[in-house]
Amino acid sequence: MTDPEPAPTPSTIELLERLTDDTKRLVRDEIELAKAEMTTKAKATGIGAGLFGAAGILALFGLGATIATAIIALSLAVDAWLAALIVTVVIFVAAGVAALVGKKRISEGAPPMPERTVESVKQDINTVKGAGHDG
Repeated sequence: MTDPEPAPTPSTIELLERLTDDTKRLVRDEIELAKAEMTTKAKATGIGAGLFGAAGILALFGLGATIATAIIALSLAVDAWLAALIVTVVIFVAAGVAALVGKKRISEGAPPMPERTVESVKQDINTVKGAGHDG
């Protein structure tokens, strides 16, 4: 039985073609990773902004209820304005909760930098630099 022939050493041109193909694939993969990361952050920021909008609308309703409370307090007995005041407090509490949740969601999306992708690219560069110094 004879030993199989060793695989021929690739030529410089073949190695350069492989390097070019690998580099293209790496760049495409990094771009896809950046897209995925940015999409996730944009969704979190969008939800937070929507909750801030809800907080603004609830605060507007609270202002309307406060105005209604003042009108009722001036024209009717205590029972009616007290009820309106309770509703006003509840609406403002809901606005505060929505604002806090919205702030949290927006801070989850910030900064809008694809941090994992940047770190991955740095590792790729260090790997390539290290491969060039091995020989």
